[in-house]
Amino acid sequence: MQERAFSFLRTNRRPEKPRTRGVTEIRGPYYSVVGPRYLSDVLETAGDYADILKFAGGSFSLLPEATLRELIEIAHSHDVKVSTGGFLEHVLTQGPDAVDRYLQECRRVGFDIVEISTGFITMPIDDILRLVGKVAGLGLLPKPEVGVQFGAGGTTSADELASEGVSDPARAIEIAKRCLDEGAYMIMIESEGITESVRTPRTDIAQRFAAELGTEHVMFEAADPEVFEWYIKNYGPEVNLFVDHSQILQLEALREGLWGTKSLWGRVLTY
Repeated sequence: MQERAFSFLRTNRRPEKPRTRGVTEIRGPYYSVVGPRYLSDVLETAGDYADILKFAGGSFSLLPEATLRELIEIAHSHDVKVSTGGFLEHVLTQGPDAVDRYLQECRRVGFDIVEISTGFITMPIDDILRLVGKVAGLGLLPKPEVGVQFGAGGTTSADELASEGVSDPARAIEIAKRCLDEGAYMIMIESEGITESVRTPRTDIAQRFAAELGTEHVMFEAADPEVFEWYIKNYGPEVNLFVDHSQILQLEALREGLWGTKSLWGRVLTY
């Protein structure tokens, strides 16, 4: 951790990198065009609080390779792992050969984490487990994503997703447990159908994931400040969260007990 100004003020203790709890994953290029200078500014300012940089929506496939490699190198220079995001489910529609080439390319350009999501597709559990093993066999970290909303991952409207219905959380929990047994690095919990694009938040489902999988094994997608505030209020400052890069200081202020809403002010503590 770099030395900070105002270091005489008490803050909650935070584990040093590489962290296994209180992990913060930030979204990189997608909603914002994040180039090398932009990313350098973000990580020079707040890199101590970022553990993973995630490319969303296959945005890395739109970038010149030299730029992509530079972004990955900048992240690594700040001890930040780099994740593919859930693009693998698009590649899966192009067949096994495309999947093999995709994973080899991920390793070649320097990715650390391959997210294995199936928000738009349905696969047998054994196929998901084979993918976990294949990713791990290449020396990459497999990070399966599970959720309860079919069609999740594309910022679809709440009305459209409601027409699809939600699946039984028990199946997602079974998949997650078997993936962890297979050697998954961590489980990403898709927010759509739980806290995003819903008429009424289903925090009861989030609580089931936390209770049955353990908060140390999962990362919750928290697209809005109200959502990551809820997770910290209910699970403390060391819950693993995925937020937009623009929210990294806001989230860290909550983790360290520096700031908060009325319900959190002065109540987020470590011992």
